[in-house]
Amino acid sequence: MNLTPVDEEDKWKNFGFQSPLISLFKNFHPLNEAIESIINAQTFPVYFAKHKHIASPQKRNRYIFLIIKGAAHGYLKIGSKKITTWIAVENELAGTIRNLWTDEVSEEYIESIEPIVAIAVPHEMSKLLYQQFEIANYVGRKIMEIHYRSAFERAFICRLPTAKKRYDRFILSYPRLLERVPLKYIASFLGMRMETLSRIRSGLNKAKAALANVV
Repeated sequence: MNLTPVDEEDKWKNFGFQSPLISLFKNFHPLNEAIESIINAQTFPVYFAKHKHIASPQKRNRYIFLIIKGAAHGYLKIGSKKITTWIAVENELAGTIRNLWTDEVSEEYIESIEPIVAIAVPHEMSKLLYQQFEIANYVGRKIMEIHYRSAFERAFICRLPTAKKRYDRFILSYPRLLERVPLKYIASFLGMRMETLSRIRSGLNKAKAALANVV
């Protein structure tokens, strides 16, 4: 996918006149002017309509995306079936991991669930920052820690033996997604049919109603 940055003078006027990636990085460590200048120059805002591909196996992915508004999911395509592997919303990064900083082809697709406003972060810029600034390596490590924990949680959920246990864990781990993301993506993420998810949710709602009547 070829993304075209907007005009340099105008691109940050709707974002407090600097790249939101700077604020993300500053959550982990103060930055110097050189790092901020590179980020402002090389990142840029992008917009995707609902149900549009952000990345796919057909194109080398040269960016990771910081979602400012909206939701996206990564999925694998097995025949005609889409299998959701992760879901990301505001203030989270969306990108294919296998070809992060490499030329490898990834089998993963990234698709918008809602209209998306995001910041495109070039892989080449990330490598430049790592090479030139110790601070960037520290920030990158802290961000990777977050994503490693998230990947572990996804793997843990997938290994749970029953659909009910997977959904219970999903409620604990991703409560912000329950009323936000259409159930078909949640069902796919949890490796179950929509009918199974609906049955589980119906059973939980009945149990809550019965408990409320007792109280």
